[in-house]
Amino acid sequence: MNQPGGGTRVENPQGFTHTGPGNIYVNVGAQLQDSDKPAFRRVAEDQLRRLRRVLVAPVNMGKARATLAETGTVILDGTPGSGRTSAARVLLREYHQDGGVFHELLPGEKDELSLHDPALVEAGDQLLLDLSAADDRQWSAARADLPALRKAVHEQHAHLVIVMPHRGTLDPDLQYYRVEIHQPPGLNVLRRHLRMHGVPYEQYLQPDLTVDEFLRGTRPMREIADFADLVRRARETARPDEEFAQWCATAKKARNDRQKEVTALVAGLSEAPQRALLITVSMLHGAHADVIHHAAQLLLRTLDSPADGIPLLQHKDLAKRLEEISAETGPGGHVRFKELDYDSAVRAHFWNYMPDLRPHLGAWVASVVDLNDPHVVPAVRDGLVERVAVQYLRTGRGDGLASLAERWSSEAASRARLEAAVHALTCGLNDPAHDREFRERIYQWCAHRRLRGEFAQVLVQICADVLAASHPDQALLRLYYLARRERGTTRALQALCDLASSSRRLQRRLLDRLARSDLSPPDLGIFLRACDPVPLTDRSGTSRALVEENGVQRSLTTCWHAVLASLPRARWQPHAEHWLHRAADGTGHRGTALLDLLVSAADRCEERRGEVFAALYASARQAERTAPRGPTRSVETTELLLHRISVAQGLGPAPSPSPSPASASASASASAGETRP
Repeated sequence: MNQPGGGTRVENPQGFTHTGPGNIYVNVGAQLQDSDKPAFRRVAEDQLRRLRRVLVAPVNMGKARATLAETGTVILDGTPGSGRTSAARVLLREYHQDGGVFHELLPGEKDELSLHDPALVEAGDQLLLDLSAADDRQWSAARADLPALRKAVHEQHAHLVIVMPHRGTLDPDLQYYRVEIHQPPGLNVLRRHLRMHGVPYEQYLQPDLTVDEFLRGTRPMREIADFADLVRRARETARPDEEFAQWCATAKKARNDRQKEVTALVAGLSEAPQRALLITVSMLHGAHADVIHHAAQLLLRTLDSPADGIPLLQHKDLAKRLEEISAETGPGGHVRFKELDYDSAVRAHFWNYMPDLRPHLGAWVASVVDLNDPHVVPAVRDGLVERVAVQYLRTGRGDGLASLAERWSSEAASRARLEAAVHALTCGLNDPAHDREFRERIYQWCAHRRLRGEFAQVLVQICADVLAASHPDQALLRLYYLARRERGTTRALQALCDLASSSRRLQRRLLDRLARSDLSPPDLGIFLRACDPVPLTDRSGTSRALVEENGVQRSLTTCWHAVLASLPRARWQPHAEHWLHRAADGTGHRGTALLDLLVSAADRCEERRGEVFAALYASARQAERTAPRGPTRSVETTELLLHRISVAQGLGPAPSPSPSPASASASASASAGETRP
């Protein structure tokens, strides 16, 4: 990872911004720590498992699976809409292992390693390189790096799936790995989706003219999935006497452009309360009537609409008002439009043709998610946030959505607003047209912006649970910036260390980043938390431990030297004791390597090295008293450390310590007190 370049980039400033030198410190609150919502990383895993269940294997999926199993690499080709990217993710999911991580490669993006860098691949990783939308220049550059990438994948027993541009050229030596997949029969795809939606098989196995008409010709897989979802929703709102044919007919009708209908409806609603209710139902479609009523009142207050002055008992009741906008309340009290998918047309109409409403909708959404109503459940809040996010993203206003999430996280933000901010940013990251923009924006926030209120903890959760699921290297860098700036909490630091510990590659990158930093106190604090000796000496599934790698040794020595030279002993001693305990745990030469690194770091302290050597020895003696497996092995480790110190000072092999702890201590003090240039 690289140090940020010169200058400061500020986008859509809200409140304070950082435009000069020096550190910026932020506080990460605890509002989201106790959230009962599932972690987005688990949600991402659930979505991938569901994708595997719902995917109808495209033609040649078996060949792609066999090629991947045999060579560790497969290059998927196929027409857009054939299911190439879904097939790629499913193929990699089948190789999910505890020792590796899923990683979507993003050549050319900030702080992403180049494809030819062997450090990009770790043992057992599952790598996706989706170049289906790449232009000729991007595809040519990637092709040049593929031999080196494949070599690293082979050496690390990893798996790589590449989605190439359709009709893109491929070098002759890579043709063996190319598999062209073809879309499976559309009817099979539709039926699989319907089955996953819980539609009874005796219904969807019936021949149907609407289905036949819809599937005539070739439909992209995404369109078939969307039609199946419309059938599901039509079934949920249908009368008891309606069956599959009626559900499909309703779904077909919902696919029609309703803009003229909605335009005519809005033109006939001249009163502000009517339009407020129409907007509310479209944004909270399916919510309970109580929520609709209160949210519509909130919208009027947000827009500063004057009260009508009519006595309460003379107001139209909600049933009559809903009838005026072609909506109704179901048996459970939930409000929906009478026509399927009418809500999306209403949302698009107001967003497109009343743009002055847009700034007010953000404040209104924040008020609604804060409503103290038992019917405002997480699904209602999430649905509301997603609907407003879709409008921002649909019209190319990712900056507006990002600013909205930032405002929701301002001072004294509630947990509901913070979760809404996380969900809004997640929508941006998951949108193929805006994901890169949001990743860059999150980088700017984490590295350069002064963060107001509780926005820092929103970014921690976004990086740890959303970005890390597919782009762990980018998440690592962003969490690093948050961790070195936070005060009064260690949530970003904990998330950073948890992410780094999930992969040897990530831990290597974090240590390298720290060693190349300015080694300020925040960096050293991160290092002390991240230098856990257990994963450093673990050889599970690999030929050598991290501590045996030359690059890692250099990073550890550099950081430990800065710690020993600039921090008080009380700060680093618990961590040094942990290293000494690990060295005494029977890890053999890997434990010895830990001692050598400590001694080498102390040896760099020049005029203070005698003092630092003495402090290390004293820490080893103290570690004997706290050793988890008793003092015997720790005493041997102390003797070995003393020997290494003596050798470093040019004093030759250390004499055998006497049985008396006092005499051993005196001998150590005499040895450690000697220094040489």
